[in-house]
Amino acid sequence: MVKTKDFHAVGFRIGGETFALPIARVREIVRVPPITAVPDAPACVEGVINLRGRIIPVMDLRKRFGEPAVTAPKKNRILVTEVDGRLVGLIVDAASEVLKIPPAEIESVPDLLADGGVDYVTGMSKLDSRLIILVDAAKLLQPGELKRMAELRTAN
Repeated sequence: MVKTKDFHAVGFRIGGETFALPIARVREIVRVPPITAVPDAPACVEGVINLRGRIIPVMDLRKRFGEPAVTAPKKNRILVTEVDGRLVGLIVDAASEVLKIPPAEIESVPDLLADGGVDYVTGMSKLDSRLIILVDAAKLLQPGELKRMAELRTAN
C-alpha cells in the first residue's frame, strides 16, 4: 500500500469561510502593523508595510473576495507569502491553524467556479465537517497586479 503525503496548508478565515494556502508559500504570520497607503494602487491593495526593514505590499483578501470591510478587528493577521519570488502580504480575518489534509480528501474545483473567473481556487476539502477552500496565492492577483505591487514596493 502506497501512502501519499498529506497536503500541509495554513488555514485562514475570511468572513465565515475557511481558506487554505500551501504552507510552503507562507513565510510568516504577523499582526497588522500600520499600513502606508499608496496612491493609484489597485483597489484591493491596502498599501505597504515595513517588516523588519523590508517594504512589502499588502492586499486585503476581504476586498478581493467581495466581502464588506471590517474596521479595526483585533484578530486580523497578515500572511506574508512568496509569489513569483516576491513577498506579498495578505490581510485575513484570522489565521487559524496548520491543516494536514489527506490527498483523498481534496476534490477538484466545481466547473461553475472554474468557469466563473475564480481561478485562484485550486480545490476543496472536507475536513472535520468543515469545507476548506484551497487557494493559489499567485492567482489571487489579477494580471499585472503583481508587477504593480512590486512597483509600489520600490516607490516608497
